Amino acid sequence: MDVSQLAGVVPFLFMGLALGMDVFSVSLGLGMNAVPFRKMVWIGIVFGIFHIIMPFSGVIFGHILSSEFHFVADVVGGLLLVGLGAHMVFSAMRLEDISSTPSMGIGLFILALTVSLDSFTVGISLGIVGLNLIWILLFIGILSMSLAWFGMLIGKKVNRFLGVYSEILGGSILCSFGLYIIFT
Repeated sequence: MDVSQLAGVVPFLFMGLALGMDVFSVSLGLGMNAVPFRKMVWIGIVFGIFHIIMPFSGVIFGHILSSEFHFVADVVGGLLLVGLGAHMVFSAMRLEDISSTPSMGIGLFILALTVSLDSFTVGISLGIVGLNLIWILLFIGILSMSLAWFGMLIGKKVNRFLGVYSEILGGSILCSFGLYIIFT
């Protein structure tokens, strides 16, 4: 790869990192719940797939959306994260053995949809530019999946040191990220 090809990849690296930081933040909180390794792999894959599907959907359906719908989607997504985070905090305070990580079913898909909503609007922009979307979308998905795994692994390490307080910290991270989505 020569310098001109590398210069063409760098903007997409930064865009992929920016889109993946929300996945990293949420995964950090999830990893603090002692998530089994097999479930970590699955969660990362689902997050990566949603970070491919959502921008692709943005490319296809972008002209239909209005700014009001985008605001409503952000508020709903933020409220879902706040709800999940609050559940984690309250279950840790009650010292119950309830798992706050999303199940392998609909809960995981709702969470993945929530954290990938911002990539939907990026898809609208990518469709306008008219670049080779397949490679860009795969790159964003793989980077998001990797950041999810990295976040959960770090969260798991922090959990070993903090015990029950790590679940409170993880829930607080999810609540904070949800509030950030709502108010920005």
